[in-house]
Amino acid sequence: QRLLQSIFFYVILTLGALVVCIPLIWMLTSSLKAPDKIFTIPIQWIPTDWRWSNYAEAMNTAPFGRYFFNSLFVSTSVTLLNLLFCSLAGYGFAKYHFPGKNALFLFILATMMIPFHVVVVPLFVLMRDLKWLNSYKVLIIPGMMSAFGIFLMRQSIMTLPDELFDAARIDGASEIGTYLKIVLPLSKGPLAALAVFIFLDSWNSLLWPLVTTTNDNYRVLAVGLTQFQTVHGTKYHLMMAASTLVVIPMLVVFFLLQRHFIRGIALSGLKG
Repeated sequence: QRLLQSIFFYVILTLGALVVCIPLIWMLTSSLKAPDKIFTIPIQWIPTDWRWSNYAEAMNTAPFGRYFFNSLFVSTSVTLLNLLFCSLAGYGFAKYHFPGKNALFLFILATMMIPFHVVVVPLFVLMRDLKWLNSYKVLIIPGMMSAFGIFLMRQSIMTLPDELFDAARIDGASEIGTYLKIVLPLSKGPLAALAVFIFLDSWNSLLWPLVTTTNDNYRVLAVGLTQFQTVHGTKYHLMMAASTLVVIPMLVVFFLLQRHFIRGIALSGLKG
């Protein structure tokens, strides 16, 4: 009976994985087909004529090389800044005692309930007054810290025993040294999980880059793909090739960090 339950469980998981993967597989195979082969019935899952030239044509139709660099630079910068500032703030909220700590932390958590669409207009006006539009600063600085990241790191650091920090201070370690030698090494899992969350969110960001950048030199892949779809919407083989180029880096990041990602999710809720 236990064997049958395991088989049924894995069959359900396999079917669920197929449902999730089928659109990605169709996108990938369609990016390698001729235009007249994409919508054939029955679906041709394996192309008879592999057209790798679709990728070169898509890259030449729009400046995807520049878009790719912008997305990579912005997403990496936002991720690294979040890891730094969120881990510092999480360390402060987890291991320090100061007046108003709980009220301030609740205020930070409350900001998670405010949709970004509510603040996009005042934030845009602020960026305009600072003359940051059409620059990397407008894409990086507003997202260099997140309430979710502070919460995740606080929950993780709270599980570390206070005796470790007391021993470090007795040995003469500074607060920065304690942060570098104890907090960061023991928080690799949550940091990796946060890195995946922030990188994917920044990579997929569309609304903010769309309203703050009008220059191709600063547009990211999500905006570039939207513009490409507007101009070349009927050229589905090129659109699928461009979409594949956007998806591949996200899959690489997730598969490289999936072990830490799962461990970080498990550890982040052990202690409230």
